[in-house]
Parts: sequence; C-alpha cells; structure tokens
Amino acid sequence: MNANNIGEEDVLPLFETKAAKGRTAYRLFCSTIFVGMVLILVYRYSYIPKTGQPGRYAWIGMLFAEVLFGLYWILTQAGRWQVVYRYPFKDRLCIRYTENLPGVDIFVCTADPTLEPPSLVMNTVLSVMSYNYKPEKLAVYLSDDGCSELTFYALLEASEFSRYWIPFCKNYNVEPRAPEIYFAQNIDLQDSSFAQEWTKIKKLYEDMKSRIDSAAAKGGVPEEIKDKHKGFSEWNSKITKQDHQSIVQILVDGWNPHSFDIEGNRLPTLVYLSREKRPGFAHNFKAGSMNSLIRVSSEITNAPIILNLDCDMYSNDPDAILDSLCFFLDEKQGQRISYVQYPQRYNNITKNDIYANVSCAIFQIELAGIDGFGGALYIGTGCFHRRESLLGKKYYKDHRVEWNDIKDNIKGRMVEELEVASKPLANCSYEQGTLWGKEMGLVYGCPVEDIVTGLTIQCRGWRPVYYNPRKSAFLGLAPTTLDVALVQFKRWAEGMFQIFFSKYCPFIYGRGKIKLGAQMGYCIYLLWAPVSLPTLYYVAIPALYLLHGVPLFPRVSSLWFVPFAYVFAAKIAYSLVEDIMCGDTLRGWWNLQRMWLIRRVAPYFFAFIDTISRMFGLSETSFAVTAKVVDDDVQKRYEKEIIEFGSSSIMYLIIAMLSLLNLFSLGYGIKNVVFSGPEPLDKFLGQIIVSWLVVMVSLPIYEALFFRRDKGSIPSLILFKSIVIASVVCLIPVY
Repeated sequence: MNANNIGEEDVLPLFETKAAKGRTAYRLFCSTIFVGMVLILVYRYSYIPKTGQPGRYAWIGMLFAEVLFGLYWILTQAGRWQVVYRYPFKDRLCIRYTENLPGVDIFVCTADPTLEPPSLVMNTVLSVMSYNYKPEKLAVYLSDDGCSELTFYALLEASEFSRYWIPFCKNYNVEPRAPEIYFAQNIDLQDSSFAQEWTKIKKLYEDMKSRIDSAAAKGGVPEEIKDKHKGFSEWNSKITKQDHQSIVQILVDGWNPHSFDIEGNRLPTLVYLSREKRPGFAHNFKAGSMNSLIRVSSEITNAPIILNLDCDMYSNDPDAILDSLCFFLDEKQGQRISYVQYPQRYNNITKNDIYANVSCAIFQIELAGIDGFGGALYIGTGCFHRRESLLGKKYYKDHRVEWNDIKDNIKGRMVEELEVASKPLANCSYEQGTLWGKEMGLVYGCPVEDIVTGLTIQCRGWRPVYYNPRKSAFLGLAPTTLDVALVQFKRWAEGMFQIFFSKYCPFIYGRGKIKLGAQMGYCIYLLWAPVSLPTLYYVAIPALYLLHGVPLFPRVSSLWFVPFAYVFAAKIAYSLVEDIMCGDTLRGWWNLQRMWLIRRVAPYFFAFIDTISRMFGLSETSFAVTAKVVDDDVQKRYEKEIIEFGSSSIMYLIIAMLSLLNLFSLGYGIKNVVFSGPEPLDKFLGQIIVSWLVVMVSLPIYEALFFRRDKGSIPSLILFKSIVIASVVCLIPVY
C-alpha cells in the first residue's frame, strides 16, 4: 500500500505536536522575576557609592554582573517559553507503508582503539544491526579514524556473530540488543528451549569478546587470522594513525554465505571505512569523518535516511527507526523535516547523578522549548538525517522526494567494484576546491561541528524535530571522573563560543531565516563561556568584601532587600520543582547545583580564555577524545557517588581556591554576627548567604582537600597552592 494513492484529506497524521501544559502560569511567573531583576538593577544604579567611598568599583562590578545575568536569563527563556512535545504513530506508519519504507544508512564513528575499546564499539554496531527493520534496507558503516587493524578485526568478528545474534534477538524479542548490556541483566531462564539458546548465544558472545580483547592486549591480530581475510592486506608496517591510505571494506554484501544469518535471512550491509590521512592535510576531526561517510555511503547504498551515533551509544529501542520515519514520511509536514534529534542519555548514571550528566531539565524541557520555535539542535549523536539536507540542498515549497531502495543502488555491482569506486571519495585531497565542509556535509572549523551544522541546515529552509520518547532510544557512557566531565564541557563551551564570534552567529547568520526564539535558544549554549565571568565575580567579590567589612547588598531591614530575596528564592524553588518533576532526586538536584557552579568557574572560564587566545592567533582548535573505560577503583568510587579528582588539573586549583575563600569569608562573617550583635547580620546577610551556599555545595571539595586519602582525592600540591592563593587574596586591600 502506498500513501500516495490516498486522498490527502483522508490521511491521518503520522505524528502530532502538543504544547506543554502550564504555559500561561509559567509566563506570569517569569514576569515577576523580570520585575524583580529590574528593581535590582534600579537599586544598583541608584546607590552606587560616591568616588572615594569603599566598595565603589566592586559595586559597579556587581551592577555589570547582574546586567549580564539578566540578559542571559532572558535568553534562557527561549527554552521554556514555548515548549512542545512530539508523538509519532508508528502503527499508522506500518499500515500505510507496508513495502515502501526508505533505506537507512547508520554511521558509527570511533577514533582510538585504546580510549574506545573495540569490544565496546562492536556492541553499538550489533545493536543497530538488530533493528526491527528489513535488513535489505539497512546498512551499517563504521568509521575508524584510528585506522586500527584491531577495530577492523573486531568488526569482522561482529559480522560473524551477528549471524547468530540477530535471529536470537528477533525470535525472542530481546532488549536491549547490545549483547554486553543484555547478558549483564538478570534473565528469567525458566523456559528450557530459551535457556538453551540463551546459553549458546552467550557462550558465542563471550568467546568473540575474549578473542577481541586478547588481540587488543597483544597489540595486534594473529597472523593466522590475517591470512583468512583480504582486508588485512591494507595494513603494513608503514601505516600510522595520521598517515595512511583510504581503506574501504564491505564485510556483509548480500552475495556471499556470510551475508545471511543461520536461518537464511539477509543481514544488513556492513562496511568498514578508514579515510585517508596524510601529513599537511587537515582532517577536520569528526566532521571530516562524517563527510567521508556521507560520500562513501552514497556510492554503496545511498539510503535517503542517515542515522549517526557515537561509538559508545548503543540502540536501546529496536523500533527507533520506525518512530523517526513517522516524522519524515508524514504527508503534510514530513517533506520539510531535515533531522530528528533524540536526547543524549546514559546507562551508567548513578542514582543521584553525581556529575549531573543527565541534565533532566535540559533534555526534557529546554531542548523541547527550542523545538517550539523550530530550532531543534543537532547534538552530534542519536540523530536521524534526511540525506539531501546534509548535502546542502535548500528546502523549497512543494518539495517532494522519492525514497530509493538500497538494493537499487548496489544492483549488478560487485563488492570489489564498489570498494574501488568508494576509496577515492575518502581521500584527503578529494574535498579540495569543493563545497564540502562549507555548504555540503558537516561544517568545518569548529570543535562542535554538530551545532553549527544544524544551524546551517535550518537556515536553508528545513525544519528539524526534537523527539524525547518515554523509552530511551539510545544509551551511552557518561563520564565517571570529574576530570573527564570538565574537559568535555570545556571543549563544548569553547567550540560553541567560537560559533558566536564567527559568521555563524545565530543573530547574524540566522536573521530572517529562523525565528528569534530559535536564535536565542542557540545562544543559551553558545554563551556558556562568557557567563563564567559574572559567576566568578559573584563567587569571589562578595566573599572578599565581607572579609573587609564592606557591604555589597541592601540591608535586610530595607525594602530593597525584597527583590534580591525574591529573585534568588524564586529561581531556586523553580529549579528544584522543575528537576523533581523531570524525575530527578533531591540529592541529584543538589549535585546539579554543585556542577553548575563548578562548570561555570572552571571549564567555562578556561574555554573563554582559550577562545579569546584563538581569536588573537595565540592558540589553535584542538579535539580531545575522552576515555570510555576506567579502572576498578575509580568505578567503585563512582558507584558510591564519591567525586573523583585525582589529578593536578589547573581547573581544580581555581575550584579549591574559591571554595577556601568562601569558607574563610563565611567563618569571619559568622564570627562578627556572634560577637557584634544583629548589626552585622542586617548589613551583611546577602554576602553571608552567598558564601554559605558556595560552602555548602563545596563540602565534597573540602573532604577531598583535607580528609580523603584515596587516589581520587585532591593532590597535596593543589591543597598547598589553593591555601596560599586564597590567603593572599584575603589580604588584598579593597579600598
């Protein structure tokens, strides 16, 4: 049955969009906060100390900090002002499109076999090969930017194991379909036939994993294995990670016996790609890898829909493709949809999310709010794309597309022919003189190529969709150490701030092309780095001036104290209620407040410095691959929700120093209140509250500085330096 044969007026939509409840109440609430902020600024401006009076310049600094906080708060309302939620109807899709569903190409990217172990990558590959989707319409591409024969060997092993794994998954409706995750569950094995099959498949998986891990431990693939597959001939002693030719190997192609599972059913196409790298040629990090995948896949399968995933993010829902196609194939709205972005979720989060990796409100509310303005962000993984929108095509009214089939593209072409034709497309010189990285594919020149690519696609007239299903479609690995978490946020903040200062600034590039709310929504994240400045000021200056007896807030007995108290209490209360409603715990919310502060004073601040340095040509853009595995001791501390420091990072120095400064300040403020009566409390309550809050969220930092003796504590050198710096700062005269 083809939907084109049905009258448009009779076709039920394949998805619906619903506005979030409580919009009016929220907007009234925001209005009261806005009034409070205006009153705060009026007070600041009206009571600036005269020249020569103590605290004049600090007061002016507080005024500028509060202006910046206010402007940023206005930007953040784009994420909550017009929240919408999407609901697909895959039952209607399956009825309407029985044989005419489009082909889907799945891109999985890996870059380092040490930081991203091949056995981990293979779990992601096997999970997407097992989708509830016709295998002849499915192709999986693994991009290996590390050019590792270990990764190729692991993919070869996975292709063989898939012949057993896929029918097992579909016969018993197994979920999730990443074998490592599935076999780690407690499975009911009372059914004898299922128990036998389960035991057999588990043994096959453990044997496969053992062979992969053994090869990785030895640092190479055994010669007897290399002799069995022609693909290993691509590797020789001269090949390095940064200097090698293009390698394209089609491991499952549809013509040999290994392209069918043990029950005789077709397997999805499986392709290994390592694009060419040579000294002197920019490889453009993940964006370059994705663009090579787009070109190579267009030669082999050329599916109109593309799913891209990080190598540690396995599929958790075997029907995710069908959900996404509801958006693309909707008869009235689908032709304009460029991509369907899923939230980034993790399977290793602790109960109270010690590093605030989940960010419940961001993924459940904020991104859905930006989607309400038609500006859903592309976040780099868990995203289904329309191929033509990635290729730089503009949307035009009455646009129509014919969904081609994978088998139409490879029909009559031999594997060797496809491999030979594909290799030049992955050469490092192919893009010279072309629009790749500019108007075609992912955009180059920025560490967060995903965000800027999504913006350019929207500015070409396409409209994206943000879809947050009840059941997570994809699950990845969250950082389990503070160091990795901070490095990750520094990279993101730096890359996004670069976008703001580039020609792709949403207020310039998006003017007249996307809605103002969408432009503001982008800037919530693009301005992470500079918002560190007013935060640092607020954390340090009130504490410093409390030590010297200079008030920076109105007296408690003054009516001017009311707007300060209201704005502060209202924002805290709303944040708490919002987070709890999104499913977080009270302690999880408190951990979020700690990480909110740590991110702003450390990684965001250093991202700001590095971006400014780059603008003046003092540094260059870099890309850091974060480790996906940790040792047992680190894992145990993570599971106990003990923060892992354990290094002498300069970011820890600034965090420790600010924590100590506020501890000294709070102690001094309490001493004054105790020994001098109510007058100091009336004058300094605002500053005491600020320091008290910093001290409360810093309790794990004090513990790591003074009491812990494990390897995850803060090193003694950081303790010594932070005490010295905080003490010197306390002695700085403020007059």
